Amino acid sequence: MAIDSSRSPGDSWDLASSVGATATMVAAARALASTAADPIVVDSFAAPLVRAVGLDFFTRLVDGDITRDDQAERELQFITESIAVRTRFFDEFFRDAARDGLRQYVILAAGLDARAYRLPWPSDSVVYEIDQPAVVEFKSTTMSQLGAVPAAQRQTVSIDLRDDWPNALRHSGFDDTQPTAWSAEGLLMYLPPEAQDRLFDNITELSSAGSRLATEYHPDTGSTLAQRAQEFTQRWTTLGCDIDLTGLFYDGERSNVVDYLTGRGWLVGTRPRRALFTDYGRIFPDDMSQLGDIVAVTATL
Repeated sequence: MAIDSSRSPGDSWDLASSVGATATMVAAARALASTAADPIVVDSFAAPLVRAVGLDFFTRLVDGDITRDDQAERELQFITESIAVRTRFFDEFFRDAARDGLRQYVILAAGLDARAYRLPWPSDSVVYEIDQPAVVEFKSTTMSQLGAVPAAQRQTVSIDLRDDWPNALRHSGFDDTQPTAWSAEGLLMYLPPEAQDRLFDNITELSSAGSRLATEYHPDTGSTLAQRAQEFTQRWTTLGCDIDLTGLFYDGERSNVVDYLTGRGWLVGTRPRRALFTDYGRIFPDDMSQLGDIVAVTATL
């Protein structure tokens, strides 16, 4: 299952290729996390969506058909728990926003995220999902075939985040006079550095007072980020997956997310990934320290 990891300006993908395949990978990890003992997240849609994509390795993984030695089992447990912790963080972000009265939500690069269907949204909520056209079409069609019904008003926006997505979002009914809860989960490293800045500029421009943002970032950029991509690729290779993530990330120096948002009027809080493990009753492995400093960010305008 070799996946082309080359990037080019204006490139696109579905859920079985390029960046889209990583959404399938994450959904597979969510599916496994949902069946763990004492799960911290439950996503009953993850496994059916993975099977529908049809990538053989991930289908066999969620179906329990992958033979693993002790090392592979340990790697898989860490991947699964890391994705579960990340999912829980963003789930709680949206739950808290709903509790505090926000009713407009935007999920950037939604992929196979099923939050519009599985979270207990207030009845007057609107959830906007933005992603590549092929990704949006696939998920909408598959969820309909599964008989799934969104728990909120779901509005899809089929557009690349490197294009004029703010205009497309407005044309889909988005109201920039209402406070909004935004999520950018597992996204920033797939954007060129200048596109990351532009993303936050656009979010700020579209946000009224009281809006909130949740994202995450790697404190190191450039060669360190490339090294992390190699380490993550090796982790999946240990499991028997022929996937190369190294070409999917954009290198180059990036703005510090906290400083950038602060400079645009956001009140920013952070939490390292290893601390989230503790928050959710999980133990972060000592020998996985290179991933422990991934920073979860919440911000309020």
